[in-house]
Amino acid sequence: MIKQLQPASLQFYKNVLRANSQPHTHYLGRCLSTPPAVFIKSHNFHPAHLHHIGKAPLIYRNVGQELERAAAEYGSTESIVSFHEQKRYTFQGLIEEADRVAAGLLKLGLKQGDHVGIWAPNNMHWYLTLMGAARAGLVSVGINPAFQGPEVEYCLKKVKVKALIMPETFKKQNFYEIIKSICPELPDRVDGSINSTSLPHLKHVIIDTDNKLKGALSFDQLLGLSNPVEREAISKLQHRIVPDSGCNVQFTSGTTGRPKAAVLSHYNFVNNGTHIGNRNLLDSNSRICVQVPLFHVYGVVVTVMAAMTHGSTLVLPAAGFSPADTLRAIVDEKCTVVHGTPTMYVDLIKKQRELKLPLKTAKMAVTGGAPCSPQLFLDIKNILGLERIHTVYGLTETTAVVFQTRPGDSMERILNTVGHLQDHVEVKVVDGEGHTVQFGEPGELYVRGYATMLEYYDDEVKTKETIGNDKWLKTGDQFILESDGYGRILGRLKEMIIRGGENIFPKEIEDFLNSHPKIIETHVIGVPDERLGEECCAFVRLQDGVKSIAREEVKEFAQGKLAHFKIPRYVIPINAFPRTTSGKIQKFKLAEEYNKMQRQ
Repeated sequence: MIKQLQPASLQFYKNVLRANSQPHTHYLGRCLSTPPAVFIKSHNFHPAHLHHIGKAPLIYRNVGQELERAAAEYGSTESIVSFHEQKRYTFQGLIEEADRVAAGLLKLGLKQGDHVGIWAPNNMHWYLTLMGAARAGLVSVGINPAFQGPEVEYCLKKVKVKALIMPETFKKQNFYEIIKSICPELPDRVDGSINSTSLPHLKHVIIDTDNKLKGALSFDQLLGLSNPVEREAISKLQHRIVPDSGCNVQFTSGTTGRPKAAVLSHYNFVNNGTHIGNRNLLDSNSRICVQVPLFHVYGVVVTVMAAMTHGSTLVLPAAGFSPADTLRAIVDEKCTVVHGTPTMYVDLIKKQRELKLPLKTAKMAVTGGAPCSPQLFLDIKNILGLERIHTVYGLTETTAVVFQTRPGDSMERILNTVGHLQDHVEVKVVDGEGHTVQFGEPGELYVRGYATMLEYYDDEVKTKETIGNDKWLKTGDQFILESDGYGRILGRLKEMIIRGGENIFPKEIEDFLNSHPKIIETHVIGVPDERLGEECCAFVRLQDGVKSIAREEVKEFAQGKLAHFKIPRYVIPINAFPRTTSGKIQKFKLAEEYNKMQRQ
């Protein structure tokens, strides 16, 4: 029970609120700019609940209007450079080209709210389509370029994609042949429209190619469909696109099963991008080297929207992740910021040890998409020479970022937390029965606020399972929230290992083993054990030239540093980890590999 405040106390809090113009964090019964030393107490219980108001207000604007603002303010600044395609646009050039895409899609008969699939790697047409769809009031749908026929078919059907934009080929994959295999009616397009039995909603396929492919439009043809009057009408359309409406569909990573389709709004995009960019101190002099895939929220929000809202330049070093191209792009395009997942930084560090390029302009690394080990943070700073390291934590369902490093955070903060609660976001940590735990205690993280997705598309049941009537979104992440607003992720609830009654969080073991001189990367899973229920199994990627590592070596290394029950019973070297394209480890595939080894 919360103790009743005396009138004098209430007046004190009102005075504090009036006087303080800095960002505020809500505590139980308080709103102060810095964490209070004394909470309003009931039996000394301090519930792990915070709401960080922030200094800059939320903006009620759609993505197209935000692009107009950026073009007006940063017109001659480069908005994007495709290093591998040798293409570049200023913000003014970008909005002109985006409006060509928008007008072309509407000329094809698409209506506001229709879905446009983008099945492609990091090419210029991906970025132009994202912006063009937003300007037309259409909903872009990012589709993993690694997906094969059945996976693409699932995505197209799931969200009723009406137009699909893609390259002809990428690496060994022929996109045109794949789409023909799931839509055999494509070459026989009648009256400019596809009539497919298996994909009844798909009406247009647009391919970025110079070749004439039967049944498909080229991307250049799309750009040439409209006239000046139709392109001018796109500007007039912006006030009719509601910021709260859907802007983008993100398929969840599918680490445990078939991906769900999270619908994100213009309001989600503009505001999360704005506050991410504020924390990262982006401005019109920032040049961001983009290693992450654009189809992921790390790409479209943490990267694209954060850059656009601050007049920063994006540099695409390659269509797909390439450490060597990244390093060369940093040098040639004078990048100041690098975006990547932990795995990408592991590979980038390895390549930099080999090439030793002068990365003189790069000052900051932003990492997210998966937990990052303290050892990797140190390598980013010492080997890549990046002075500042910012980490972001969030989910597809929260648009992108919930916690993020603050400017000036100490190395201790950066190494041991996922950052501070983002502006205008509310969080709490609960136990298995939904009761709020105390600060510093583990539990499941819940999130509430402007960044929450609209829904899982056409899946009311899953939406209600994830977002309650009280609007709290359940993250499924095991988390510790501190009273100062910083947080630590322990891992996925479903990944927690219960060994003989002891709760074990894989990340702690992974971080520790990553400091072993023979090991580059570790991922730990629970495997069945007849006596204890579960045992720890560590899959490890070894340093170059290291052929093997024995379990006894690991045990000796952990002696006196890890509790005995946390030391892995099994240590299995692996050449490469199974991942989603966004960099997340597919631990269910590691479990399959373990089971396969047991059967042999």
